[in-house]
Amino acid sequence: MEKIFNNTQVAFALKSDTELDRAYFLFKMIASEPLVRIGTAVTNFALKAHLPVEGLIRASVFDHFCGGVNEEDCLSVVDKMYTKGNVSSVLDYSVEGKEAEEQFDFALDMTLKTIEFAKERQAIPFAVFKPTGIGRFELYEKLGEGKTLSVEEATEWHRVLERFDLICKTAHEKDVALLIDGEESWMQDAADNVVLDMMRKYNKQKAIVFNTLQLYRWDRLDYLKTVHEIAKEEGFYIGMKLVRGAYMEKENKRAAEKGYMSPICISKEATDINYDAAVLYMVEHLEKMALFAGTHNEDSSYKLMQLMRQNGIEKGDERVWFGQLYGMSDNISYNLAANGYNVAKYLPFGPVRDVMPYLIRRAEENTSVAGQTSRELNLIKTERDRRKGK
Repeated sequence: MEKIFNNTQVAFALKSDTELDRAYFLFKMIASEPLVRIGTAVTNFALKAHLPVEGLIRASVFDHFCGGVNEEDCLSVVDKMYTKGNVSSVLDYSVEGKEAEEQFDFALDMTLKTIEFAKERQAIPFAVFKPTGIGRFELYEKLGEGKTLSVEEATEWHRVLERFDLICKTAHEKDVALLIDGEESWMQDAADNVVLDMMRKYNKQKAIVFNTLQLYRWDRLDYLKTVHEIAKEEGFYIGMKLVRGAYMEKENKRAAEKGYMSPICISKEATDINYDAAVLYMVEHLEKMALFAGTHNEDSSYKLMQLMRQNGIEKGDERVWFGQLYGMSDNISYNLAANGYNVAKYLPFGPVRDVMPYLIRRAEENTSVAGQTSRELNLIKTERDRRKGK
């Protein structure tokens, strides 16, 4: 198969020389684990002390990885990516770690608003939310462990289910595909059960509701097959976003502390095999499935392209999407789009200080994933040299 991801002219066509220089500087910083640790600590301290650092954060890491502080802020980025690069957007309200009911209701309203945005704009084909954005982590955890909720907790959980249903119902009515993000394994069982019920209810004609499978978990392929059997028996479609996963260190640490077998695959190679096997399974059963392949891995992207060709699936088939995060892997996103594939960038937004946990995770992920940052740096350097005629 032709190797398309090294075309830096296409990859960075939307970036000015200044933006390219900023990206190079940023990934140079991220390449240093000590700098990431120190920067994270200093940033957290500055925000907690209410020091005036938001402008600096916004001018550097925030604007590289985020679309803006609110949904309106994102529209210029959305339009630019779509009209100039044919890359779609997924508006992601990336505020994390909230606990109060009014905060969950605000996240609900924000998600409904992004569904409305998606309905009105071809450039936004999906909406998205996190289960813990609309309900307390501890509730999911307790239910996942099979514990009985108190009367107050049961009432609270009922409100969570109402939020879930309103979001999924609205997406169904507006005909907007809805991605529901995956989170930590010890709360995921409860979330999976709710999402499965939403699929039963709203995926009768096609996949509207998408769950997320984190394939660094060795049990997720079996879960996909189980859901497929249920769907065949009950007559609904499956939507799945496949990713490798973002909580590996936290998962392994908790398993070691509590003395249970880690849910994480034994090696990076095992994770890659698991991911590619899940993609293969979905492509082979695409008649009742829709796939959002969230990956920054070039090999996995090439494998999916090849599978589509082998199975006679058109590049623009609406049942298959490639997805990457904004600010990362532009060489994959824009070259796929230039070759006719469906591509969407996750475009996070929210107040600067509220989005910091997301940004810190992105920096740590780039530091810990072998080769990720060096690949970004090499591609940026290649494009800078090309522009200078070297």
